[in-house]
Amino acid sequence: MTTSILSDLKIRFSKAIAAAFGEEYANHDPAVAPSKDAKFGDYQCNAALGLTKKLKQKPQDVAAQIIANVQVDDMFEAPTIAGAGFINLKLKLSYLEAQLAKMQKSDRLAIAKVDKPDRVIVDFSSPNIAKEMHVGHLRSTIIGDSIARILEFQGHEVLRLNHVGDWGTQFGMLISYLREVYPDALTKADAIAIGDLVELYRAAKKRFDEDEAFKETSRNAVVELQAGGTEAKLAWQLLCEQSRREFQKIYDALNIQLEERGESFYNQFLSDVVTDLRETGLLQENQGALCVFLEGFTNKDGQPLPLIVQKSDGGYNYATTDLAALRYRIREDKATRIIYVTDIGQSGHFAQVFQVAKRANWIPETVQTTHVPFGLVMGDDGKKFKTRSGDTIALKSLLEEAITRARADIETRNPEASEEFKQDVAEAVGLGAVKYADLSQNRTSNYIFSFDKMLALQGNTAPYMLYAYVRVQGIGRKGEIDFASLNVDAVKLTQDPEIVLAKHLLQFAEAIDAVAEELFPNRLCQYLFELSQKFNQFFEQCPVLQAEESERISRLSLCDITAKTLKLGLNLLGIRVLERM
Repeated sequence: MTTSILSDLKIRFSKAIAAAFGEEYANHDPAVAPSKDAKFGDYQCNAALGLTKKLKQKPQDVAAQIIANVQVDDMFEAPTIAGAGFINLKLKLSYLEAQLAKMQKSDRLAIAKVDKPDRVIVDFSSPNIAKEMHVGHLRSTIIGDSIARILEFQGHEVLRLNHVGDWGTQFGMLISYLREVYPDALTKADAIAIGDLVELYRAAKKRFDEDEAFKETSRNAVVELQAGGTEAKLAWQLLCEQSRREFQKIYDALNIQLEERGESFYNQFLSDVVTDLRETGLLQENQGALCVFLEGFTNKDGQPLPLIVQKSDGGYNYATTDLAALRYRIREDKATRIIYVTDIGQSGHFAQVFQVAKRANWIPETVQTTHVPFGLVMGDDGKKFKTRSGDTIALKSLLEEAITRARADIETRNPEASEEFKQDVAEAVGLGAVKYADLSQNRTSNYIFSFDKMLALQGNTAPYMLYAYVRVQGIGRKGEIDFASLNVDAVKLTQDPEIVLAKHLLQFAEAIDAVAEELFPNRLCQYLFELSQKFNQFFEQCPVLQAEESERISRLSLCDITAKTLKLGLNLLGIRVLERM
């Protein structure tokens, strides 16, 4: 098993810099990156320029001393110096061929697991009870799932948490309303459909906003629930179970694994948050509420903004729950990296929560907390994606529409196929297209949702990737090839399209490392798109089945490694491949 070429080079050049100029330079940035222009080689080390002032030497002289101390002849041809001390490196063909052989023999494409695994918590999806999952939950769910898959592949221990909104004032409101209009829903399982429950929730919210007496009744119902009242607790459990079953249908369709730990789980720890913050001296009373005044956050008057931890009526809020969750995840779950995947609108909230937790000394230096924000899904009109009536689009109907459209395309292209085949392909293509369309965007940006674009066979889409994989399987079927029995040591790279494809295949580990570190899944999507393009260019310019025997085996191996890379890469995005389309 090997690490990525990029991470290996960074280590080698760091050692060379220390050897050349002394241990005090051991932590100097080696500034190694893939070359942007192939004419300069495959990788560059640009450290010399940054060392020139400190060493008071010409950058070319600095570069020469680095080269004299770096050991890369097992991978690269002799390094060269260009311009202002840029060290250029070109991979040896023999190294490329040897690495391809390793990749083909390995289920993991010869990608090593990390030496020191983290215990990672990824908090994602997080729908609300008594509400349908909508397109905003789609982004959180698939971005979170992809990040979790990539970290798991690297060998980290990942706890996938679903912080469901299953507590708070809305339950008092809903229980009070159902007691009046549909009491059976509070005592009998499945007495009400989720769609009806959503409508009843809307009606209850309208009543809550307009009727002071009902608002008071709702608050009393919350108190009853918090106190563990038998009737209220049963009603709450039934409502949660009903929603949970609907959520699971979505998760099953999208192949998402999650462990539910909703807001209610942290109720028992909320008072501990107040006690802790009081003992650290952070807690202050303000207009009857208990607050922590934030650094760097001010109100309209320029005064420090308070984060309310306990309201004047003794109740708690989202911030208190998130503080309790963060404290629990560090102390009880022993997490060393905690990742929250929510919409960009919550960036300020998490910055405030993290600040309070750090000032309370809950987050040791060994623990990393990160908010992974994402933008909005937009309609063709450039506005937030909604139905014609202005309602938020239910995720269930959106996924069903994607499958229906994919099915119509298959009916046109392959009408003779069996019903089972058509439906399987429609589900894989439809759901894969929705996932990929989202993941291929820079997550911090808004993006326009378009079924036509995401289901297209051309461009940076899931169908384009799936078709590249299917193409390889088609080559195997046409030539009656058993890829598993190929002589993997027979790979010989002679043509430019083969070499370009081979070099890109070796960068797969770098793409995975980049996503694991920066948490942008579109980096992996871009890699897979470019891989599909390079494979198609290779396939068009280099005969495979018609080639001479030695070339034929070598090129079949390239096809097989490409397919394995596409399959693994798409799996890390939560997308399954098809053997035929």
